[in-house]
Amino acid sequence: MIYDLLIIGGGINGCAIARDAAGRGLSVYLVEQNDLASGTSSASTKLIHGGLRYLEYYEFRLVREALMEREVLLNAAPHIIWPLRFILPHHAGLRPRWLIRLGLLLYDNLGGRKILPGTRSVDFTKDETGLPLREEFHFGWEYSDCWVNDARLVALSAVDAVAKGAVIRTRTKCTHAERMNDRWAITVSGDGKSEVISAKALVNAAGPWVGEVLANVVKQNEAAKVRMVKGSHIVVDRLYDHDKCYIFQNSDGRIEFAIPYEGQFTLIGTTDLDYQGEPGPMQITDDETDYLLKAVGAYFKRPLTREMIRWSYSGVRPLYDDGASDAKSATRDYVLKLEGESGQAPMLSIFGGKITTSRKLAEAALAKLVPFFPKAKATWTASAKFPGGMNYYDVGTYLQTQQRKYSFLKPQNIERMFRAYGTRMEMFLKDARFASDLGQSFGPLSAAEVDYLKREEFARTSDDILWRRSKLGLHMKRDEVEALKIYLGEVEPATPKKAKKKNA
Repeated sequence: MIYDLLIIGGGINGCAIARDAAGRGLSVYLVEQNDLASGTSSASTKLIHGGLRYLEYYEFRLVREALMEREVLLNAAPHIIWPLRFILPHHAGLRPRWLIRLGLLLYDNLGGRKILPGTRSVDFTKDETGLPLREEFHFGWEYSDCWVNDARLVALSAVDAVAKGAVIRTRTKCTHAERMNDRWAITVSGDGKSEVISAKALVNAAGPWVGEVLANVVKQNEAAKVRMVKGSHIVVDRLYDHDKCYIFQNSDGRIEFAIPYEGQFTLIGTTDLDYQGEPGPMQITDDETDYLLKAVGAYFKRPLTREMIRWSYSGVRPLYDDGASDAKSATRDYVLKLEGESGQAPMLSIFGGKITTSRKLAEAALAKLVPFFPKAKATWTASAKFPGGMNYYDVGTYLQTQQRKYSFLKPQNIERMFRAYGTRMEMFLKDARFASDLGQSFGPLSAAEVDYLKREEFARTSDDILWRRSKLGLHMKRDEVEALKIYLGEVEPATPKKAKKKNA
């Protein structure tokens, strides 16, 4: 079989393109060398936002597109995306008040808001959001953006692509790609075997590995213009009681977020550091940790210490190298490079991009590829739901119905499952009347849910389940994690020790 597209990369860009293309009737084969969203796409700040600070760099097209996408995605996936109010304290020594107010006025009006409320001024001496802040911060603003479960958006994009006919292979690496005039011969290797896949077009959506694919897989001589920027986050004990997010200005021109996270925690990030080297698994450095604690600690009354840190994660953003002097001002816009002489099979390489604009990036990618596929159907994703999605205004009623139906489960567990799967939670809960109907229990996780993730969402390991398909790794006890690993076959059950015989 000759596929229309072979896509390298199972992050948000690759899966969004696969979903869009499959929905247009194109045959799609996607390979990901690790797990879905195992790189940059699960290491974001978990926001669907326009990027308020990008206005300072005159990125008006990017900001407008991102602002418009907030409500498109909110309508498409209200189970994994929901509104979030942001608190921006005014720092008298940094940006002037008039400039921030002007920026927020633009932010409110560039994207055509319909659901999200607009900006309001906040007196911290009278508002609950002022309680955690130091006394020198007495005035600020509150505005809207959205929260997203980033790795879930990737997984559901892949699920939708498969439902529309795409083939997705995780733990499968593309090792060689050669143009054969009007098609590509692409060698892929996974699960102990190699095969050659034929495709009419190649999409390089390998994220931080986009340059490596060009150099070592396609054997392109020209150096790719990739600027890798490392971003790190820390998760600390919950710093305040309300459900709003803080956005803080820093003296170096950057901004930091403090976001309610997983009920019991606060997510703090991010750093922006130019990165050289292999874009494999990342670890936060001591300097980055100190930077985040100091930057956010400058605003809160409560001292932030290393002892409060419960988890950290880091990722590399593959930005297009636009020659910006520092990492924080490098463009976050995406750049699509189409290559191939007349009559040759095309190759499209993806540079940059954001979770927020992934759907639009996919549309732009297909706009470049559709001329090679005249039978491709029209654009469709702007009004389509993601798997498990529903009408935004029906979420509350649906949750109440499920809590009544599955009354043996705690309401917070029902909400957790809805916030991951939406209506697809019923695919593994089915007609269960007791917790025992769901099989072995791993604390908040059941065997029925684990089996669903393996069957429907490409999960194989405990890390796939606990740190990408969910963040239950933050909540589960050690023995519960161990039991899950045994269930998945990652470790052998411990052999009971034989009791020593007493001397007669």
